[in-house]
Amino acid sequence: MTLLRVDAASAMPWGVPVLQDISLALDAGEITALIGPNGAGKSSLLRLIAGDFALSQGSINFDGQPLADWSRAQLATRLAFLPQLSLLNFPYTVEEVVLLGRTPHATGARVDREIALQALAATDTVTLRDRLYTQLSGGERQRVQLARVFAQIWEQHSHGGQLLLLDEPTAALDLAHQQQVAAAIAAIAGRGCAVLLVVHDVNLAAAVARRLVVLDHGRQVTTGSPAEVLTPTLFRELFHAEVLVQEHPHGGRPLVIGL
Repeated sequence: MTLLRVDAASAMPWGVPVLQDISLALDAGEITALIGPNGAGKSSLLRLIAGDFALSQGSINFDGQPLADWSRAQLATRLAFLPQLSLLNFPYTVEEVVLLGRTPHATGARVDREIALQALAATDTVTLRDRLYTQLSGGERQRVQLARVFAQIWEQHSHGGQLLLLDEPTAALDLAHQQQVAAAIAAIAGRGCAVLLVVHDVNLAAAVARRLVVLDHGRQVTTGSPAEVLTPTLFRELFHAEVLVQEHPHGGRPLVIGL
């Protein structure tokens, strides 16, 4: 089932085109990764889908309805967005921050705390639950913010699929936590949530995503499976880098090695 459809979408929120003629479709349970050079429009595309600014052309449909027809309250129960930078300077505890993800839901304090605990476990932040968020390291804050958005879409919605938008979810994380977060994202997708994420680590993108969408200067360059997209030619022409692409010894996905 196609949950999100973007057709020929363009946006110019500040009078200058930041996205031009973008088209993609996400099915429930599917993970798609956006890759491309800095300034390619990846974060802007997530913000457009999240409703931070409006379309100038094209259309975006969520679960069969124009995105603009959804109220913010309705969307908040079915769409969660982790931006590249999450600013929070109030001395909330970690558990209180994660519980913010439950605000749109009317599930009650007991259920909300149970879900928050599961989201904390998925991001290895249970032991931080009573710490003040403002006293955490950058990597710890990132994992707490991930737990917050996980909690927002943790249980399946009774009226349809859910969408998780993640902008650099593994930024500032060590390798062990990158792997844990990747596994948590895969588990959430396995429950039927569609996931669209921005990631600069192309090997991580190849590991977690079934499909890659490549952007450059606000335009869509190509779309396909990791094996179709991650070629030496792409890196030479788009990233101006020479790489070797081999088959990963575990799973057969592409493994990109810089030369």
